[in-house]
Amino acid sequence: MENFKVGVLTVSDRSSRGQREDLGGPLTVEEIEKAGFKVIKTKIVPDEKEQIKEALIEMSESEEIALILTTGGTGFSKRDITPEATIEVCDRLAPGIPEAMRAYSAKFTNRAALSRAQAGLRKSSLIINLPGSPKAIKENLEAIIPFLAHGIEMLRGKEADCANE
Repeated sequence: MENFKVGVLTVSDRSSRGQREDLGGPLTVEEIEKAGFKVIKTKIVPDEKEQIKEALIEMSESEEIALILTTGGTGFSKRDITPEATIEVCDRLAPGIPEAMRAYSAKFTNRAALSRAQAGLRKSSLIINLPGSPKAIKENLEAIIPFLAHGIEMLRGKEADCANE
């Protein structure tokens, strides 16, 4: 696997104001780096659609960043708008990724069905929304890490076939 570069975006009003420690972002960095990816950018923004979109656009404008993982803002709260911001910046959606995350998490909790996470493609970056809960972040990453590199290789133009050989 190529050592793909990653950006991690934490979406949290309280963490962006320094009122609460960001646990989701650092855990996401730790878990994705354990899987062989290299995080080169992290950022924290409040639950404001324009700021989320700006951060996603900025990260995806860098040819270096192949994968952007967001954490937080995927629930039912009125301030949870990470999925909407993600949809607005993506050129194409990748619905199978959040479907796989919800299906895997459902093995551990029936609350997995409450996730509104999205995934999509913008330029040559794959954007995936993760929940804010550390437990849910781990579960969601466990679900998708096995196929992430293959998807990114396809997005970046490497000849790749989805059928298992």
